[in-house]
Amino acid sequence: MNVLELTRTLIDIESITGNEAAVGNYVFDLLAPLAAQHQGTVERIEVEPNRFNVLACFGNPTVTLSTHLDTVPPFFPSREDNEFIWGRGACDVKDIIAAMTCAAELLLADGVRNFALLFVVGEEKNSAGAYYMGHHSRGSQFLINGEPTENKLALGSKGALRYEFIASGRMAHSAYPELGDSAVNKLLDALERVRKIQLPVDPILGESTLNIGLISGGRAPNVIPDHAEAALMIRLVNDATSTKQAIVAAAADSVEAKEILCIDALHLGSLEGFETTIVKYTTDIPAFNGAWGKPYLMGPGTINVAHTSQERVPKNQLLEAVQIYRRMVRQLLA
Repeated sequence: MNVLELTRTLIDIESITGNEAAVGNYVFDLLAPLAAQHQGTVERIEVEPNRFNVLACFGNPTVTLSTHLDTVPPFFPSREDNEFIWGRGACDVKDIIAAMTCAAELLLADGVRNFALLFVVGEEKNSAGAYYMGHHSRGSQFLINGEPTENKLALGSKGALRYEFIASGRMAHSAYPELGDSAVNKLLDALERVRKIQLPVDPILGESTLNIGLISGGRAPNVIPDHAEAALMIRLVNDATSTKQAIVAAAADSVEAKEILCIDALHLGSLEGFETTIVKYTTDIPAFNGAWGKPYLMGPGTINVAHTSQERVPKNQLLEAVQIYRRMVRQLLA
């Protein structure tokens, strides 16, 4: 297989979260001949109706290469120039699917066995595919998870804590605010308290960060608002307990603090001979619940252009990633 051509083909199959079936079927059909030729197995594992993970096993897996099938919106097709491949999913995550698949082909040609490929749905939203495999799995001893790290092994990744703040009030004419109870004011006061929280710092992962990503509420400029809400995300660098307590305290009795998602920060393994880095984003690794073994995190491309209109991957990094995955599998098997 040609990893550059395969990357472009995968990019051109739209797979925004929830719509992974087409790319999942393509990957299944791509892996089926490898499985047949090398006495392996490949299967679709249903997670939800019309949403499935793809698992290919060659022997009894000790090492699993894994990444996700879905991308963020909006879809836009591939193109390339002398240096980059561009398109939605170019670095997150179609390039990594291609690199892992091409590495597997080379390993099989070398006679290497006892590894697996696992491609899952839903990472960009709720890690549905990884959570499923964390509770319905055969597992392995080592997991190589693919996300854009510029081909460096990540020593750690930040976690994620999401809350919704929901405020209720009482409508009134804006000329008589004393007759109403402003939900917007309650929400703003609570958010101001949140912004004053001293978030934890980790010597390796650095500072926790807060983003108030969505705010909505009210009826009209001349109506005292009876409802308002906001969505918050904190990038965690440690156990979430203290941060949760601070968030709930900031909400006080004036707004409802509803926890939506909590993924703890991770400290990850290193391997001799591989350059290392630290990443600030969250991955599928916690959702696997340890069922697929000791985790490592590595992939081509930079997170700085993922999820943007300028998403791209350097061709030289993509070619290099095939060999890095190949070498990691061999090293972990040994």
